[in-house]
Amino acid sequence: MHAITPQVSTPVKDDFIKRGTPQFIRVTLAFFSAGLATFALLYCMQPIMPVLSQEFGVSPAASSLSLSAATGMMAIGLLFTGPISDAVGRKNVMVVGMMLAAICTIVCSVMTSWHAILLMRALIGLSLSGVAAVAMTYLSEEIHPSVVAFSIGLYISGNSIGGMSGRLVTGVLTDFASWRVAVAFLGVFSLLSASMFWKILPASRHFRASSLRPRKLMINFKLHWRDSGLPLLFAEGFLIMGSFVTMFNYIGYRLLGAPYHLSQAIVGILSIAYLMGTYSSPKAGALTAVYGRGPVLIGSLLLMLVGILITAFNPVWLVFIGMAMVTGGFFAAHSVASGWIGRRAKRAKGQASSLYLFSYYAGSSVAGTLGGVFWHRFSWVGITAYICVMLLIAVGIGYRLMKLSESRIARS
Repeated sequence: MHAITPQVSTPVKDDFIKRGTPQFIRVTLAFFSAGLATFALLYCMQPIMPVLSQEFGVSPAASSLSLSAATGMMAIGLLFTGPISDAVGRKNVMVVGMMLAAICTIVCSVMTSWHAILLMRALIGLSLSGVAAVAMTYLSEEIHPSVVAFSIGLYISGNSIGGMSGRLVTGVLTDFASWRVAVAFLGVFSLLSASMFWKILPASRHFRASSLRPRKLMINFKLHWRDSGLPLLFAEGFLIMGSFVTMFNYIGYRLLGAPYHLSQAIVGILSIAYLMGTYSSPKAGALTAVYGRGPVLIGSLLLMLVGILITAFNPVWLVFIGMAMVTGGFFAAHSVASGWIGRRAKRAKGQASSLYLFSYYAGSSVAGTLGGVFWHRFSWVGITAYICVMLLIAVGIGYRLMKLSESRIARS
C-alpha cells in the first residue's frame, strides 16, 4: 500500500506540467481513470431503473431516486469537499473519495431493502463529491495554462466513457445475470481504478493551503456570487445537466415499452452514444482557443436542442442519432462551462468549482426527478418540451456570458 503523498511543495519558475511530458501522460491516465470510475458508479443505476421499478414495486419517478439520491448528496458534499481540498490538499481528498465510493457500491449490490439501496447510493454520491470538486481545480493549478482547456476536455472525455461503461455494463449484465452482479462488478473495477489513481498521480506543486475558517469561507462565497459571470455559469451547469439526465432517465422506459419492446441489453448498448462526448469534450476545449468560450458554449447548447427534438420522432435510428447529438453537445458545453469557472474565479478556485458542480448535480437531482412528472402525464412529448425549455434558457444565459466576456476583453 502506498502512503498518500504530501500536497505542498515549493514551486519553481514555470514548473507547470506541459503536454508531451511523462508527467502529463501520468496526469492524463490518472484523471481518465478517475473520470471513468466516477461516472460509471454515479450513473450505473440509470439504465436499470425499469428493473428496479419492477423488483421493488416503485414508480418511475421513485426509481429515479436511485440516481437522484447520489447526485443530490454529491451536490451537498461539493459545498464541503472543495473548501476542504483548499485546506488539506487535492490528491488526498480525491483518493479517499474514490475508495469510499467503490466500497459503498459493493455493499449496495447486496442490499435487499429499497431504502437501504437509496442510503448507499446517497453515500456513494457524498464520497464521489471528493473527486468531482477537486479534479478540475487540480488540473487548473498544475497543467500549463496553454493546455488547461485541452486537459480538462480529456478528463471530461473519461467522464463520458465512464457514463457509457456504467450504463453498458449494468444494462447488458442485468439481462444475462442480474443487476446485483453488474453493480458489484463496477464496484470492484472502481476500487482498482482508485488504487491506480493513487499510485500514478503526481503530487501538487502549486497548491497553497488556505484557512477553513467559516468567516473566510463566507467571504469567498459572497465574492463568487457577486461576480457578474459566475452565477450565470452556475445556472448553466444546472440546466445542461438537468436536460441531459432527464433524457437518459426516461429514454429506457420509452424504448422498453410499446412500440419498441427492446431488451434491457439493447437499451444498455445504446449508451454507446456517450462516445460522442469522448470526442466532443476535448474538441470543444481546443475550439475555445480559436473561437472563444461563448460561441462554442452556445453552439454546443444548440446541438443539444436539435438532438432532443430529433428524439421525438419514432424510428429507433433517429432516436439514437438524437441521443448522440444531445450527448455530444452536453459534454462539449460542460467542458467549456467548467473550464470557464477557473478563469473567472478571482480566488478560492476550489470553492468556485464546488459551487458550479453543486448547481450541476442539483440539476441532475431536481430536474431529473421532476422529469418523471412530465413522463407520467405527457409521455415522451412532455419530456421533449420540458428539456427544450431548459435548453432555450441555457442558450440565453450563454449569450449573456458571451457579451460579458467581450466587454471584459474590451476593458482590458
